[in-house]
Amino acid sequence: MQLTLLALGFLAILVAAYRLYGGWIARQFALDDARVTPANVINDGVDFVPTRPFYLFGQHFSAIAAAGPIAGPIIACQLFGWLPCLLWIGLGVVLIGAVHDFASLAASVRHRAQSIAEITREHLGARAGRAMMAFIWIALVYVIVAFADITAGTFVGGTEELQGTSIAFNAGGAVAAASVMYLTLSIVLGLVQRYLNPPLWLVTVIFVPTAFALSWAGTLWSNTLLVDHRTWGLLILVYCCIASVVPVWALLQPRGYLGGFILYAALALGIIGVLFGGYEIRQPAFKAWDVGGMTGALFPFLFVSIACGACSGFHGLVCSGTTSKQIDRESHIKAVGYGAMLAEGFVALIALVTIMIVAQGDLPKGATPGRIYGNGIGQFLTLIIGKDNLAFAVTFGAMAFSTFVFDTLDVCTRLGRYIVQELFGWKSKAGAVAGTLLTMALPFYFVMLAPPNSWSKFWTLFGASNQLLAALTLLSITVWLYQARQRIAFTLIPMIFVLVITLWALVSLVVANLRLTKIMAGQFDVEFVNAAAAAALVLLALYLAVLALVKLRSDRRQSSLVPA
Repeated sequence: MQLTLLALGFLAILVAAYRLYGGWIARQFALDDARVTPANVINDGVDFVPTRPFYLFGQHFSAIAAAGPIAGPIIACQLFGWLPCLLWIGLGVVLIGAVHDFASLAASVRHRAQSIAEITREHLGARAGRAMMAFIWIALVYVIVAFADITAGTFVGGTEELQGTSIAFNAGGAVAAASVMYLTLSIVLGLVQRYLNPPLWLVTVIFVPTAFALSWAGTLWSNTLLVDHRTWGLLILVYCCIASVVPVWALLQPRGYLGGFILYAALALGIIGVLFGGYEIRQPAFKAWDVGGMTGALFPFLFVSIACGACSGFHGLVCSGTTSKQIDRESHIKAVGYGAMLAEGFVALIALVTIMIVAQGDLPKGATPGRIYGNGIGQFLTLIIGKDNLAFAVTFGAMAFSTFVFDTLDVCTRLGRYIVQELFGWKSKAGAVAGTLLTMALPFYFVMLAPPNSWSKFWTLFGASNQLLAALTLLSITVWLYQARQRIAFTLIPMIFVLVITLWALVSLVVANLRLTKIMAGQFDVEFVNAAAAAALVLLALYLAVLALVKLRSDRRQSSLVPA
């Protein structure tokens, strides 16, 4: 009963926030459908494509709702207890995360669908723009490395929940087969939409049930695609390279649309599990202010461990990199920007529930967030289809997890090549290929040399860099609003809070990783790489903050000299 009341209360807060606070923010930006959006001005059929809001919401939602809002809450709950996680997810998503996404999307649409880096360049100067690009690029590399490794982990090994159910069944192989077929189905959908242009309802009726049926098909071919962890990591990166340069209609849009329905299904199963599963909360509400270890202090590591579940700078890259190029009307910005982030907050709640209902002693040894989530969603699904179909249910849960990550990986690679192309002015197809290869060079290096399941060592740095990117994005947007003589408190206050927390976390990571660094010839030292990356991110963030203060001071001085 306690779990049900918590979930219903959380959902009511999200609905109220969308109508009240989301509506208020929309008025601050004065959204106007009379303005022609960049998607309609350019409409090149490749990157700039006016898209129906329901279709775009699914694509955007699946792009932003990756491993972050699932793995983050599960990791943080195991460290600190469920209550601090629930409080931060609720407050963070309403007051910071959704505001960041809304503002990023609106700012990009108003700036000719430019990226956050270009917007920073326009309002803070060329040096700030280059520094922002460097920061974003490093953050993207960590997203790709962590998510590729965590996805590869779902494609190998078994699941303790299924031990003894079938000798021939391979849980990892089932997820791999289902995921590969899902990506193939997305390509087919893109071709059908492009060349046959059937009604959306007909496409939905045919392709969405097929996507769900692939989980069952994966259980039949669970021993077909069996390769080791590192090989899967490399294959995933190769896929990302290809997905980065093909037109959005060929993969990104259809994959996002189908992925959105898988997300909706996972959310629906979460609701069913919470309301009708009869589960009790078995994790402690609060553990300690400091549980020890490199990242055991609640302040600041609760916030960066939860990562995308409450606030994500990566969302700003999606908003300004791909989604802003597909907004048909300005009025769609609220639903796609603010609304999708609130939905991600609910994804984070469901992920939190999958660990809340399992006692610490009952967790399988070495259980990863993906396995915990997949098992939880699978258990919820068996409430409908019965325990006899546990293999299919758990496969669907794990495939849903890998689907979320896949959706972000290829978007992330595309955004990385956008940044490289913007930085060097490479507008040709050859420039797109070169930008992709430069973006993927370090991920290939990490996947080749780092031990399997190194994502856990990259995770906290990913979370800190991701949220610091959100703070820097809000910084640029605040300067833009200030120069336009608009209200800035709703972006300024969240920016200051996230900036302080993430800088605190990154400095702590620099110190802790340097203590563990053991540089030896011919060996790959993850701690040294993490320390160097964290230090670079801190310096870039401080540099941008100083440039912003100088710019604001200069603008104020100039305005004071203008006669009244």
